Amino acid sequence: MNRVHVLMASLPEPNASAARAAWEDRAEVILCDTREEAATMSDTYAPEHLQVQAAHLDWWLDRLTAYGSLFLGRDTTVSFGDKAAGPNHVLPTNGAARYTGGLSVHKFTKTVTWQRCTPDAAHELAQRTARISRMEGMEGHARAAEIRLRRS
Repeated sequence: MNRVHVLMASLPEPNASAARAAWEDRAEVILCDTREEAATMSDTYAPEHLQVQAAHLDWWLDRLTAYGSLFLGRDTTVSFGDKAAGPNHVLPTNGAARYTGGLSVHKFTKTVTWQRCTPDAAHELAQRTARISRMEGMEGHARAAEIRLRRS
């Protein structure tokens, strides 16, 4: 931890004060026994920026799932992504990386889904849907499904 304090002290103001405040108010050091434990912990936190400096970078890339932007290896830094190499600097904060990524062109496109059933599939789905719907107390859904049963 002494290294962190030395590095922070070497910064000019107001950067040094901001770094100290962030370190004191938000920083946390978590020691893990295995890389799997570290990856699980990281995915639980779902950080905005995640820098991995470890061996077997492809393993980390394949394993990690919840981050805003991932920076792999000693030759990569968050600063690159923030200022010159990244697609943007609008990333999910406060653990939102568990369910969303950073801003990209995909945020401006509309995604739609659709379904079409054959009579055989409709019969099978209708039986299951009616049963599930009744178990959940949704009689209208159950009846809508059963209408399809009578058609097949």
